Amino acid sequence: MIVSHQLASGSSLVLAAHAASAAEALTVVVGGGRGCVLRIEGLLGGMWLPLRGRLQLGAGGTDGVLLPGEVRITEAEAGAAVGRGNAVWIALLGTRAAWRKALQGSTQMPLTEPLLLPTWHVASRTLRRRAIALARAAARGCAEPALQAVVESLFDLQEAHALAIERCPGRTHAQRRQVFVRLQRVRNYLAANCHLDVDNDRLARMASYSPWHFIRAFRAAYEQTPHAFLIDQRLQRASRLLRSSALAVAEIALASGFENRCAFSRLFRQRFGVTAGALRRQAPSSARHPSRGAR
Repeated sequence: MIVSHQLASGSSLVLAAHAASAAEALTVVVGGGRGCVLRIEGLLGGMWLPLRGRLQLGAGGTDGVLLPGEVRITEAEAGAAVGRGNAVWIALLGTRAAWRKALQGSTQMPLTEPLLLPTWHVASRTLRRRAIALARAAARGCAEPALQAVVESLFDLQEAHALAIERCPGRTHAQRRQVFVRLQRVRNYLAANCHLDVDNDRLARMASYSPWHFIRAFRAAYEQTPHAFLIDQRLQRASRLLRSSALAVAEIALASGFENRCAFSRLFRQRFGVTAGALRRQAPSSARHPSRGAR
């Protein structure tokens, strides 16, 4: 069963977990325009996908901004989402029971635990097309085939974590999966807050580990240290801002968490093979809007 909601500019919606869990339904929400707000009360999780503009998201224990071309998967938790600017976005949400039913019924491969893993992905063109088709079909009341296509795309994204889960410490798959979920929450926090100063002690507490065990588990799962991941996220953030904002290169370096301009320039060139200034010149001037802001 699919429930559909449309949010226009300035409107708001409160989505309660108990209302969806009664029939194990998934809910499609399409938000359009400035300031439309979706609030989640209870345990609902799923997919968040901006198509245009920015989506301010506070869900899964992590605040952050999603931009077009990105997709966020959240666990079943309370949260809220606000469209920024002339935003258009799609959310597909449900309880654990609803997602378990959808994943079991829409995939050909057996799942040991058919629940969503919290993660942040690049949204493929296929996923965006399928999400748009689902939103349109849900509004017409005939969403089941379109839902299956979206769930299959989400399943593929989740399967990308299979190797990382197997590298996590733990004697059984269930134990390794639980460790991965704890690490993934920290990783998502770093991705959303890479411009901030964070230390390993704080990150370890988020994962309920000692600092030593946290760094060891993180490196085993992702084959890089938390610091290396943080630097990569900062560089990717800077790359996005160079293409989409009118900030000066020095301002972008600072907004991305780099206080040392020389270190930023060196790391940026190592990561992308071009200087920050060269990448800025490659971006069309029409794409650089100050209003886009930073994540």
